[in-house]
Amino acid sequence: MIKLLIFDFDGTLADTHRLIIETNREAMRRMGFPVLEEPVISRTIGLPLEEGILTMFPQLTKEDLPAWTSTYRRIFDQLKTQIIPGLFPRVKETLEALHAEGFVLTVASSRLSVSLNAFLKDMGIAPYFSYVLGADNVSLAKPNPEPVLKTLRDLQFRADETLVVGDMPVDILMGERAGAFTCGVTYGNSTREALKEAGANHILDDFGAAHIAKVDVEVGHRDALRV
Repeated sequence: MIKLLIFDFDGTLADTHRLIIETNREAMRRMGFPVLEEPVISRTIGLPLEEGILTMFPQLTKEDLPAWTSTYRRIFDQLKTQIIPGLFPRVKETLEALHAEGFVLTVASSRLSVSLNAFLKDMGIAPYFSYVLGADNVSLAKPNPEPVLKTLRDLQFRADETLVVGDMPVDILMGERAGAFTCGVTYGNSTREALKEAGANHILDDFGAAHIAKVDVEVGHRDALRV
């Protein structure tokens, strides 16, 4: 029986795709680097900002990162008032239903906690979450299992009663490496094929309550859930 749900934020709860893409593109222009194609940028969503930058531009050194990250965050703060992200369809009502049914809901994101908590509050879903982890709350980020293991330890749950829900392979790998069940969503920043390859126990095309409930009922059949 699943009791704890750990959600990714970007691409799972909220559609921040266009904001992240345009922020990256403008940062590349201001830093004097070539503007990369959208699919290349998309593959770095879900990674901590520094890691994403190094993935796109491996010639950079760690000494180059402070200028990049400060530029990115300054642009992000400017653009988020113009490209306003919103929740994906049926997210709020599904979270409300899950919370009412007694599930413990948490978030594990590679976004900094200040930004993450501000978005949760502004989008009206902060009250549903008992625990929120940002990139600055852990030492090791996704796909390392630390965010899940820290959540389990702090809230005193077991991995076999936990479901990790995310849109990127790093979310699936994080959950699997912690021993939890995993659920990929296809409407975010990755693909069904990539989530399947990462080993997702279940893959959803919709965030609706009925689908989450089905995962809860069937999640004991780990092998049968591989899609």
